[in-house]
Amino acid sequence: MGTNLCILVRAGDIRQSGHEHFVRVQRKDIAMKIGVSGASGQLGKAVVEELKARGGNHGIVGISRNPQTVSPPATGRLGDYDRPETLAEAYAGLDRLLIIPASDVRPGIRARQFVTAIDAAVKAGIGHIVLISTAATREVAEPDMYAPYWTAEQHLMKTAPRWTILRMNYYAETFAQLAAMSLRIVPGLGENRVAFVSRDDLGAAAAGVLLGEGHAGAIYNATGPAALTGEQRAAVITEVTGNPSRFTVLTEPQLRGGMLQAGIPQEYVDSMVDIEKHFLAGSFDIVTGDVEKLAGRTPRSLRDVLTTAIGQPSTV
Repeated sequence: MGTNLCILVRAGDIRQSGHEHFVRVQRKDIAMKIGVSGASGQLGKAVVEELKARGGNHGIVGISRNPQTVSPPATGRLGDYDRPETLAEAYAGLDRLLIIPASDVRPGIRARQFVTAIDAAVKAGIGHIVLISTAATREVAEPDMYAPYWTAEQHLMKTAPRWTILRMNYYAETFAQLAAMSLRIVPGLGENRVAFVSRDDLGAAAAGVLLGEGHAGAIYNATGPAALTGEQRAAVITEVTGNPSRFTVLTEPQLRGGMLQAGIPQEYVDSMVDIEKHFLAGSFDIVTGDVEKLAGRTPRSLRDVLTTAIGQPSTV
């Protein structure tokens, strides 16, 4: 098993040749074994790739229901939040672990999965557990889709020997997908501000926590560089695509009806309405420098993500 010791240079940070970010120098003869739980999802893959890119003599373990999707030099292990017996072996021998939530948004499921994963990690003797949470974490009850994150954070802080929480803002890529479905209208329950974060930036920030020191007991907020209003988001879509777009305030029944008519399953409609309610409440109206601090790079703007995802094709 590895150790958390590291050599600090100029307060712990130097520029690593070939990368834009800053990293801590690890002694080559002292390595950690780092696990990423949820490694086959999009965020998990981003974290694993970032850990690979940063180098170091560390063992990277990708834990997933589909461990065959984890590519070398990382090692894949079977681990299923719904099968606690698989987590004991999956988490064995790890020094640090990142827990990424599964995609099941049905009430009661995610909270149970979080607690199961945290308990398994503590029982496995993992010294430092890092949790992906959300900026919308509040003491709310199910079926609010953000209730499980409150449960997870509280349980982690009460049981883990050392912990770090990385709260994410709303994914810029998810907004891009929704925008592509309805370019002319950006719906909302009211004007609001959201500091959309790129998935790759969140992954790089998570890798920074896993590899670095001084993060125990910290709660970070991974955000984009600015919080944009609904009107500003519509303006960016117009600029990027060349198609006029506008922000439109809808009632909750109108929002629900439109999504159901589009064929979106009921549980996801409920989740999207919860998200819009939290947008309106200001839960995602927060901008920090945590991505730059942890990833060593400036976070991507919503305009940049939209240009990549749905921008007009080049005529050159």
